[in-house]
Amino acid sequence: MARFEAVTSLDGDRADVVLSGECDLAARDDCTAALLGAVRSAPAVVVDLGAVTFLDSTGVHALVTAHQAALARGGWISVVNAAGMVAHVLEITGVAGLLRERGGDDG
Repeated sequence: MARFEAVTSLDGDRADVVLSGECDLAARDDCTAALLGAVRSAPAVVVDLGAVTFLDSTGVHALVTAHQAALARGGWISVVNAAGMVAHVLEITGVAGLLRERGGDDG
C-alpha cells in the first residue's frame, strides 16, 4: 500500500533521516542502507518517524542495527515524531528508550 521512502539531509555533524511509508520486510534493505549511510556520514543521527505508517520487526531491527553501528563509531542515533502504532511498537520492544530523543548536552 504505502511505499517506503528515506530522505537524508546533512547539517554539520548531524544527519537527519526522514522515513515515510511502511518499514517492513519489503523495505528492509532500503531502510537499513539509509540508516547505516547516515551513521557513516555523521556522528549524530536523528530519524523522523512521523510519516511512517507501519513498523514491524524488520524496521525495528534496522533501527537497532544503526544504533549499534553509531555506538561503534562513537556516535548516537535517536528517533523523533513516532506516533500511534509505530510509537507503540517502539515502546513494547524497548527501542523507544534506547533511541530516545537527544538534547544538546547529552549527545
